[in-house]
Amino acid sequence: MDQLLFRRLKVSTRPLESHRPNTAAGHRPDGDSIKSIVYGGLDGVLTCFAIISGAAGGNLSPTTVLILGVSNIIADAFAMGVGDAVSTRAFHDHVSRERKREEWEFTNYPEGEVEEMIDLYEQRGLPREDAVEVIQTMAKYPDFFIDIMMCEELGLKVPDEDESPVKDGFVTFLAFLIFGMLPLFGYIVAPILNPDVSSLSLFMVASLVTMVVLFLLGAFKSQFSASTWYASGLEFLLLGSAAASTSYFIGVIVSDITKDLAAV
Repeated sequence: MDQLLFRRLKVSTRPLESHRPNTAAGHRPDGDSIKSIVYGGLDGVLTCFAIISGAAGGNLSPTTVLILGVSNIIADAFAMGVGDAVSTRAFHDHVSRERKREEWEFTNYPEGEVEEMIDLYEQRGLPREDAVEVIQTMAKYPDFFIDIMMCEELGLKVPDEDESPVKDGFVTFLAFLIFGMLPLFGYIVAPILNPDVSSLSLFMVASLVTMVVLFLLGAFKSQFSASTWYASGLEFLLLGSAAASTSYFIGVIVSDITKDLAAV
């Protein structure tokens, strides 16, 4: 009975490797990098369009906008990727230290750790006798028991062996770079097709591209959440519009202040 109970608990708590690709059961393996894609992509689009909006509000030339946009997107993409990798690694190190502490406590004071878990399961509504049976069964398997303690007691999930901070950082870098360059597409292509294109036309093209990208990025995020594609897309579009409007009006204000100072 103990072996059967352990197998059921293990399957329900941490799926076996052979179960992970089973998308028919509802698991989405391709969603593991969704945080980095959405985080990097959204920040890239907003950062680039904020630069474009601020430059438009300040009446800067298209060439200046292109230089500022490209240089900032490349630098920020690198910074974002490194930041994601470093922060993820720091969190993994924190979890590892906490697990080693829990492992030491379980090795030296197993009765106390078992009693803590029994009390915790009782607080969650499990009868005392059932909690004792379940926890004592899990305690026969130290590694499994310590992982459960990490999750239940500390709210920390032990990272899987295949989780890589470097991979997350690289995905963030690519997402930021690719999505961040899209609003600048008009500034790169339009002057080649029409050297006399106006700054206003370039800004309008950048605005349209940004709106489409924001909506599509939000719709993409909905595939891994409970939100509908149109609600998630609209959410991203509104948030992006608010950020762009703020940047534009700040550019106008700073431009006016600069002109007033120059006139003094």
